[in-house]
Amino acid sequence: MLKYFLRKLLLALPVLLGITIIDFLIMNCAGSPLDMMTGPRMTAATKASLAARLGLDRPLWQQYLSWLHEILHGNFGYAYKSNQPVLELIMSHLSPTLLLMGVSLIVGLALAVPLGVYSAVHRYEKQDYALVSLSFLTSSIPGFFLSMLLIYFFTVRLGWLPSGGMVTAGTGGGFLDRLRHLIMPVLVLSIPIAASNMRYIRSSVLEILETDYMRTATVKGIGHRLVIWRHGMRNALLPIVTVIGMQIPGLFGGAVIVEKIFNWPGLGLLTMDAVMTRNYPLIMGICLLSAVVVLLCNLLTDLIYGLVDPTIRY
Repeated sequence: MLKYFLRKLLLALPVLLGITIIDFLIMNCAGSPLDMMTGPRMTAATKASLAARLGLDRPLWQQYLSWLHEILHGNFGYAYKSNQPVLELIMSHLSPTLLLMGVSLIVGLALAVPLGVYSAVHRYEKQDYALVSLSFLTSSIPGFFLSMLLIYFFTVRLGWLPSGGMVTAGTGGGFLDRLRHLIMPVLVLSIPIAASNMRYIRSSVLEILETDYMRTATVKGIGHRLVIWRHGMRNALLPIVTVIGMQIPGLFGGAVIVEKIFNWPGLGLLTMDAVMTRNYPLIMGICLLSAVVVLLCNLLTDLIYGLVDPTIRY
């Protein structure tokens, strides 16, 4: 296991390097951040001085190597305009994003597992067709559109939930207040997770129900629910682990739009602000964090296989 872990970790390093190169090239295709930092009254000499101070007057490959050198020494650079350390900015916005993503994943799986099992047990019945149709419908609704619908009904029409922020301004932000702010963004992120995972769980459980050991356990007189949840679910979870491992990085992308709409003070909102202002050091820091998350999720998915299925050997 240790040898396998180290080998995968070493293979991830060149992949991570390649991701940073591609991100750096794509980011520079958007234009120079000097266009966002200078005004019509700024002279050419002042603009050139600012470019030299930020290192933007050098060739692109020198800028990348300089950034990589600083990263290897633990320096993520400083954000333009605010001049705050990039790592400090990312860490200050990381916990709200982790809270939103973690709750959304838990809620999505809590809905997907029982609904997927129920749909598989009642396959080709009205309940099954209704759940599968509902899953396709909910997974096809764009996140921004669902966000607008929820805000319209629960905030504008009913006035039950706040439309943005993490806490109510002027209050201490207690548990119930944070919960009210969490409900709508969590729904937007968790509904697609529940819809897609429900279909995967349904398909996986259907395959498990047709196996010989499940038929044997049923013939022995073990209760139907006990057969499914104790004997079937562990084997049915193996393909689900892969899906969940892929969805965790995807939550970063979905959280960007949701956090912007609901003004949630997480990495998504920070990313949108960095992109709009062409804040290169901050964009590269967030991209690096996202790449590390993707690679770690893939590695953890491989390792969890061994826990779910003891027959797997590395």
